[in-house]
Amino acid sequence: MPLPRTRGTALRQQLAELRGPDVPAKALDARALAALAANPGCARRAILDGAGVNKAAVASALGSPSAFGQSQFALTRGNAFEAKVKADGGAELLRLVHDKLDRSAEPPSDARVPDLTAAGPQGRTARTELELREAAAHPGAWTLLDHPMLALDVAGSPAFLEPDAVVVHPDGSWTVVEIKSFPLLDGSADPAKVGAAARQAAVYVLALEEVAARLGAEPEGSAQGGAAAPRVRHRVLLVCPRDFSNLPAASAVDIRKQRAVTARQLARLTRIEDIAGALPEGTCFSPELPAEELTAAVESVPATYAPECLSACELAFHCRARSRQEGEVTSLGRPVRAELGGLTTVEDVLAAARGEAGDPADPAVAALRRAAALRAEALEATCR
Repeated sequence: MPLPRTRGTALRQQLAELRGPDVPAKALDARALAALAANPGCARRAILDGAGVNKAAVASALGSPSAFGQSQFALTRGNAFEAKVKADGGAELLRLVHDKLDRSAEPPSDARVPDLTAAGPQGRTARTELELREAAAHPGAWTLLDHPMLALDVAGSPAFLEPDAVVVHPDGSWTVVEIKSFPLLDGSADPAKVGAAARQAAVYVLALEEVAARLGAEPEGSAQGGAAAPRVRHRVLLVCPRDFSNLPAASAVDIRKQRAVTARQLARLTRIEDIAGALPEGTCFSPELPAEELTAAVESVPATYAPECLSACELAFHCRARSRQEGEVTSLGRPVRAELGGLTTVEDVLAAARGEAGDPADPAVAALRRAAALRAEALEATCR
C-alpha cells in the first residue's frame, strides 16, 4: 500500500539523508527484494535497501569487500542461453509453457511478440501495461512479452523490475518465466538455486498483480472496462539447460509460499520509518565517511546474520565477522538457532551443556547435557 503523500515525502527525505548528501539512490531490483524476503528479520538490510544505499560500496569502506554477484563468464553464458530459448519469436519458450502449464489450450503458433521499446523505465513500464491491456482485451491468442518492465511500490517509491519474460495465455491469464543458466540434472536442480529463483519470480508476480488490479478497476467503456482482472498464475516456469547441454528444459514451480512471504516483507518495508526513527540523530551510511563513523552507523542497526546471507547480501562478510565476535549462534545457521531456543550465544550453549547454566526443564538444555554426557562417555571409552 503506498504511503500518504506527505508522509511518503517526509520518509523519502529522511532516507535520502541516510544515503548522504548528493548520493543517488541505488534502485531496488527483484534480486534485492527476494533477498529481503529470505531474511525478513534483518533490520539492517531493510533500512539500507529502503534508503537505496550501495551496500557493496559500504562493505568495501568497512574493510569487508563482498564477493557477491555473478562472474562475467556466468553472465555471458546466461545471456547466450536466454537468446537460444527466445529464438524464432520465442517458439521453444512458448512450447515449454504450453507443455508444462497449459496443455488444455491450443498449441502456440503465430504468437504476438510486441515491441516494448520506450524511453526510460517509466516509459517501458507504461508500454508493458499497454501491451498487457491489449492482450487482455483480445483473448484466444498467445502473447510473449520479452523483458517487460514492471513497477512495484516499495516504501512509497517505485522499484522497476524486469522479468525475463511474461506469457499471456489464450484464456487471458499471465505467467512469469524465469530463465537461469544453472542446469536441470535428471529433471531436478540445486534446491537453493531453485528457491532463490522462486523468490525472485514471486516479486514479479506481486508486480503483475498490481497491474492486473488496475486493469480490473478500469471504468466501463474503456478497453478493459467492466472485465474481471486478469489472473496472474502462481505457478511460474523455470527454464534451465538440460543436464550439461545447452538445450532448454523447464519445470513448473509453485511460488505461493514465496509470494506470501515477500508480500509480508514488503508490507513491513512500508513501515521502514519505524526503523529509521529509532536511529541516532545524524546517522548516515555514506561510504565517504571515516571508517569509525561508518562502522558506528552500520552497527546502530541490528542485523540478523545467517550463512545464507553469503549468497544474497553484500554486507554478509562484515555481519559474519561481527556475529562470530559476539558468539551468536545464528552464525551456525537458522536450523541450529531454531533448535537452541532461548540460548542465543555459543557461550550460553556451552555453559548449558556443562551444567553451569540453563533450566534443566528446557528441552534444548536437557538435550545439550545429554549430548555432553554421551560425548564424555565416548571419550572415556576411547582413552581406555
